[in-house]
Amino acid sequence: MNLAIVGTGYVGLVAGTCFAETG
Repeated sequence: MNLAIVGTGYVGLVAGTCFAETG
């Protein structure tokens, strides 16, 4: 369960950074 939460948080962080860079 914890691993899934950490994985989702990591993906969300990366996606947020990509969206911020692309605008």
